[in-house]
Amino acid sequence: MDISVIIPAYNRALTIARAIESVKAQTYKVAEIIVVDDGSSDSTAEVVKSYDGVLLLRQNNQGVSAARNNGAMMASSDWLAFLDSDDEFLPQKLECQVELHRADLKCKVSYTDEIWIRDGIEVSVAKKYHKPYSNLFEASLNECIVAPSSVVIERSYFDAIGGFDESFEICEDYDLWLRILQKDTIALIDQKLIRKYGGADDQLSRKHWGMDRWRVRTLHKLLEQDSSNSLVRSTLVSKYTLLLRGAIKHTRAADVIYYTDQLNRLDGTDI
Repeated sequence: MDISVIIPAYNRALTIARAIESVKAQTYKVAEIIVVDDGSSDSTAEVVKSYDGVLLLRQNNQGVSAARNNGAMMASSDWLAFLDSDDEFLPQKLECQVELHRADLKCKVSYTDEIWIRDGIEVSVAKKYHKPYSNLFEASLNECIVAPSSVVIERSYFDAIGGFDESFEICEDYDLWLRILQKDTIALIDQKLIRKYGGADDQLSRKHWGMDRWRVRTLHKLLEQDSSNSLVRSTLVSKYTLLLRGAIKHTRAADVIYYTDQLNRLDGTDI
């Protein structure tokens, strides 16, 4: 089972080495490591070039979705693993997932639990991000439960589902996992096999306000596929209600009108 590990990076000279080293330290050796430099202006590319055998793809800044998709197109393996450039794999991460997929040949996607590091200190994972043993689709409607760095996915399946939506600046992972979960399952390995690092000022979740503005786009997609899904509809109502409250609070008149209109359309099931 050959695996290509794809690492998107933008101005990550200070963390990219840690990510690469964590892949090289895997007990299950990967076929290739592909770093996609998404238009960095620092020395990210130079750090990557210092590693023998690590493939470097440089592109103009297009965002993390395009970086992952372009890395997938470049990959030569039948399986893909994603690793954010500020995260790291624990040594047995890929070995555990390979064992799972070899035991269940119908399983096309798997993910793991994670350790959270904030400002250099391990912190407890918030309850809303705990990994459920069942009903992952329902659990994932409100928050993104699946960390991209934890995922292994069959290449042909990733291609068939359409990869990451490149129109999303953030929440692209939320979008992809829900598109998968609407039809299939993502198998959980209930072990903490990655470290996720947070607290940096340049992380996308800190750069963009109102992440639910992006999540509602995904929920609309899901309703277009299945307009009778009451779970999706009720989640969409909840998120628009929160967005409306925020717009009223910050006196964003155009947003107030838009969110009110969306809620009225949902009440009339016209969406």
